[in-house]
Amino acid sequence: MVAQPFAPSPAKVAPIAGDRSARARLTIVVLALLLVVIVLASLGAGASNASALELVRHWLSGDGMDDATGIRNRIIIQDIRLPRAVLGMLVGASLAVSGAVMQGLFRNPLADPGLIGVSSGAGLGAVLVIVLGSGVLAPLVAPLGLAALPLAAFCGGLLTTLILYAIATRQGRTSVATMLLAGIALAALAMALTGVLIFVADDRQLRDMTFWQLGSLAGATWQKIGTAGPVMAMALATTPLLARGLNAMALGEATATHLGINVQRVKYLAIVGVSAAVGAAVAVSGGIGFIGIVVPHLLRLLIGPDNRYLLPASALLGAAALLLADAVSRTVVAPAELPIGIITAAVGGPFFLWILLRKRGILDL
Repeated sequence: MVAQPFAPSPAKVAPIAGDRSARARLTIVVLALLLVVIVLASLGAGASNASALELVRHWLSGDGMDDATGIRNRIIIQDIRLPRAVLGMLVGASLAVSGAVMQGLFRNPLADPGLIGVSSGAGLGAVLVIVLGSGVLAPLVAPLGLAALPLAAFCGGLLTTLILYAIATRQGRTSVATMLLAGIALAALAMALTGVLIFVADDRQLRDMTFWQLGSLAGATWQKIGTAGPVMAMALATTPLLARGLNAMALGEATATHLGINVQRVKYLAIVGVSAAVGAAVAVSGGIGFIGIVVPHLLRLLIGPDNRYLLPASALLGAAALLLADAVSRTVVAPAELPIGIITAAVGGPFFLWILLRKRGILDL
């Protein structure tokens, strides 16, 4: 009898220690379902009792809702709440993904889109229009009408990005450290110029600036979505191209280069993508804080730092978080409305502080 060579029985390969890919995929599915639920809740939230489900039921039954109440509810859902929900998803996803990209680029989980000064530059552009739009800048602002404010904010963010990139790039290579320091300096300069404009503004302009800087989706229209939406959508669509590069750069730029990553190309795409997304988001919603730093940091603790999963999960959770904050802002003091920035700061600040204290072992909860 001839001995048979030893053949090990097939066995399931044990998962690599620390591998969270299965949890990450499950989290993405759960977040997608959560976003759908929050969108439906957002369409029904507000001072009016108009129901999106009732509108859908009438559509399916062929009932045109031609009575006065039906027409009013259809206008509220289709022309007010639906564009607001779409814009909220785009803005929330843009801010959260931009935060995740910045954290990967700087290899710092506390990095924020405002770190490179784009938000401050966009804010300066908006304040210029609010304060000087009826005076010195009237010949430029008047023909643009309602588009003047978001366009000025976007141009302010874009100009800041161009200056920042020119300062940080030498001989075709961009220094992340120089970009960080230059971004802080440009943000400080933009805040100083904004302070000067606030000093010379009248009471009405001060109220407009305060409400805009705190952030709101109250002015959401299909026109705004058609203008800023494609910019945010294109920026979000390019982020999957950065995942592999950002993962490699976590080991250091030299190691990433040896792994075949074009580090300079990753930096360029990251800077341009973040600047476009944040500039467009700030232009149509004002200053909304904490989404860009809390969302990706929370997900990094949950599913790990792999940007293949972190970036899409950040988009979903960022969209859901901003829609939820918007629904709260519309209902907590209805029929009035709180700026979203107050809601995100009131929730995000203590929550982020709790994360930091728990991570350092100060809180054991």
